[in-house]
Amino acid sequence: MAEAQAQNIPSPVGESKPRIDARQKVTGSAVFADDIPHGNALLYARIKRSSRPHALIRRLDVNKARALPGVKAVVTGEDFPGYIGLYLQDRHIFCRDRVRYVGDPIAGVAATSEEIAEKALDLIEVEYEDLEPVFDPESGASDSSPLLHPELGQYAAANFIFPQAGTNISNHFRIRKGDADSAWDECAAVIERRYHVPHIQHVPIEPHVAAAQVDVTGEITLWCSSQSPFAQRNLIAQAMGIPQSRMRVIAPFVGGGFGGKAGVSMESLAVAIASKVKGRPVKLLATREEEFVTTFVRQGLVAYFKMGCDSDGHLLAMENRFYWDGGAYTEYGVNITRASGYSSSGPYEVPNVKADAYCVYTNHPVGGPMRGFGMPEMHAGLEQCIDELAQQIGMDAVEFRRINCLKTGSILVTGSQMHPTGLPQCIEKAAEAIEWGRKDPPSAPNKRRGKGLALMWKAPAMPPNAGSSAWVELSEDGMVNVGIGGQDLGQGVFTVAAQMAAGALGVPYESVRIATPVDTRYSPYEWQTVASRLTWSLGNAVVNAASDARRQILDIVAEAWEESPDDLDIVNGVVVSFRSEREIALKSLVIYGMPKPDDQGWRGGPIVGRGSFMPTYVTGLDPETGQGARAVVHYTTGAQAVEIEVDLETGRIDVLRGASAFDVGRAINPELVRAQMEGGFVQGMSSALFESLQLRDGVVRNPSFVDYRIATSADAPQELQTFIIEVPQEDGPWGARGIGEHSMVPTIAAIANAIYDAVGIRLDGPPFTAEKVYLAMLDAGIVQ
Repeated sequence: MAEAQAQNIPSPVGESKPRIDARQKVTGSAVFADDIPHGNALLYARIKRSSRPHALIRRLDVNKARALPGVKAVVTGEDFPGYIGLYLQDRHIFCRDRVRYVGDPIAGVAATSEEIAEKALDLIEVEYEDLEPVFDPESGASDSSPLLHPELGQYAAANFIFPQAGTNISNHFRIRKGDADSAWDECAAVIERRYHVPHIQHVPIEPHVAAAQVDVTGEITLWCSSQSPFAQRNLIAQAMGIPQSRMRVIAPFVGGGFGGKAGVSMESLAVAIASKVKGRPVKLLATREEEFVTTFVRQGLVAYFKMGCDSDGHLLAMENRFYWDGGAYTEYGVNITRASGYSSSGPYEVPNVKADAYCVYTNHPVGGPMRGFGMPEMHAGLEQCIDELAQQIGMDAVEFRRINCLKTGSILVTGSQMHPTGLPQCIEKAAEAIEWGRKDPPSAPNKRRGKGLALMWKAPAMPPNAGSSAWVELSEDGMVNVGIGGQDLGQGVFTVAAQMAAGALGVPYESVRIATPVDTRYSPYEWQTVASRLTWSLGNAVVNAASDARRQILDIVAEAWEESPDDLDIVNGVVVSFRSEREIALKSLVIYGMPKPDDQGWRGGPIVGRGSFMPTYVTGLDPETGQGARAVVHYTTGAQAVEIEVDLETGRIDVLRGASAFDVGRAINPELVRAQMEGGFVQGMSSALFESLQLRDGVVRNPSFVDYRIATSADAPQELQTFIIEVPQEDGPWGARGIGEHSMVPTIAAIANAIYDAVGIRLDGPPFTAEKVYLAMLDAGIVQ
């Protein structure tokens, strides 16, 4: 904390960790009853979903459901012809003529009880004509595959997304740097590998939930657990053909998001149903099974890597192909494909790179954003290939990474230059923490120990013009209210925003309150709470708003005291003059101003500061080569290292210790940064060892915690070290960059490399379950 205070970034006082729930800084909460007119009883919504992975809807009869007592509305795709989607508008709110995955919404019911709504679903009759499904993204990308979206060429798309009409490829991103085809002859060693990474779920403790009400004038209010209230306002309004100003989204604290509550998944269903029962609020709550199947899942990936180096360990060429299993709709997933393309070299400088990233429609659940946004999946195979390539030329894997890792000024895969980075320092810290090069004895004769290390990089994957805004106002007692549109998911953004506002304005942290809940009618605009961008983007907006308020205050006092604003400062909520040594508390002037001499009026008035931020320097990339002046705003880089133990009798893996080192630019709140590193490590470990959606013929076979295993505190390593590297970001507030997602990115690969170090086997993808590890050891003759 002292480190933060030294840089004039106030920290929470009197505790070792800041309060993540930010209760002392919050000036409101989402009070559902106060917002709903009295006398309009709540209705309960349920959704009729497809039982087929791919079929035409030949008949849909809802008459019996409508006639059921207690049912107030039944809606179908015929009521809502518009398309919805963030980067690619490729789906309707309800299916109209075709279903594309098991769980696709066909109809919605609003009733006076959940039981009646469920009964009404059973009365809806659907006749299908089954179509040939697609369950593999690689075969789905072929010309002979059945088409899932024949209308793909007609869909509206962002100008940096490249759908391939007449195919199942909703985005194809290319990288052509140098001449990879000619470089292979110069290589002393070449490695080629194929990896598969499965779908997984975000599994937040709080499932998706939304309540919507449409009043008699057509004004819409949506309450929901959301990372994206402003994006939801925009996308749902567009799909329903209404002005955005006629829709209001209120988003209280989120009980777990991890990307799954970004964009629009089930929220539009609640709004659509509510539009048919004007004046009545309608609540839609996802069951745990629906949470597993019908909300965003992490996309699956089939990845091919080819890379080569010279005898001195210098990387010369890479050729990578990524087939992303985007699921039935890829309106968000297309940008994951793009991100994997412009990051396809990993955190290495490689002179010759050829990469093709394909987002492919399949008849699987809808792929979308998850913590890491494609980077854990991509790095899982790439970082194993780096280890294997180093082994081929007899070089230590850490030394190989030291030689090739990105450094300040390196030429990136998109042709631009790397900004200042502390990646080399991250490598040293992570390797040193697990005593790289030292082989420790196992804890028992039937166990083997191994160590692994992996690097990562990740940029905020977002449009070039994603903006943030904030306001700062002061009350009569000098307390500061800060309005933001970013959401707190437990990551501590409210804490950090309060610290930044306090630091920029010159007041104690304790005097700052964050105005909540996020409400699109009253909160300032924020694109989304995604991409680990809020500390940087929203932080800049908060600093600008606080600085604006500060300027107003100093101008008023300078005029009153006949001094220059340059001679004034605000310290602990008091304006002080370095020239005259006069002072005045903020509470004495921020509402009523200051009197002019001789009772000749007043100067000043209520202080309201406003600020915004939007990057203006991100350029487009050549669609054929992926080259351009600046593809992204910045990259966060880092390294992770692990030591594991493998049980030869069972295949069980125990992670004994881990180390995470990340260059965060500037740690505004070091304790929250360390918490993100720790949490990301455990979530990455969970995806490495346990998690996988078991899909068979398009059906999720494990949609519950009975059969879907996630890591718990019992699985976490007893020793987990974190290292904060600080190489300032040129346009970050106090030099800060994000760290929310990055700590999950290298974990799969680090554990995979440690497994090889322990027992000499490599699997074609996670999860590295005890059964898979044991059978691989059996096949390799390691165990009998």
